[in-house]
Amino acid sequence: MSDDLTEAQAAVIPEGYRQLNWSRGFGVQIGPLFERGGERSLLAFRVEQHHTNGLGNCHGGMLMSFADMAWGRIISIERSSRWVTVRLTCDFLSGAQLGDWVEGESELISEVEGLFTVRGRIWCGDRTLMTGSGVFKSLGARDPRPGEKAFKNG
Repeated sequence: MSDDLTEAQAAVIPEGYRQLNWSRGFGVQIGPLFERGGERSLLAFRVEQHHTNGLGNCHGGMLMSFADMAWGRIISIERSSRWVTVRLTCDFLSGAQLGDWVEGESELISEVEGLFTVRGRIWCGDRTLMTGSGVFKSLGARDPRPGEKAFKNG
């Protein structure tokens, strides 16, 4: 392990994941974040020191921020749309520790007049950390990106 990397940073990333290449904004502050496409589109992160609270657990605010991104991204994947969060409801069920690999996904429940309702889950291994739902507002379509259903190669 390199002297300038923490144990969490040097840990192996699970197969199929790639790091999101965010160069600005809030994602840079709480990252790195990872995504895995395919039949199930997942978002993930490894709990690092800057994600923890005074007890050494992953901070609830980090889990909520992650849920916001992991659950809202289904709108990007399904509709290639820009979106903002209207409501996020989270139920905390368990905690994550330094070095844990945390994953999240959601499913689109309804779409009415530009408002999307989703149901989501955040977990670590076989332990559910958080469940909840969100309402997201579309800000309009954008060009599809790789991994989104509307994306066409070439």
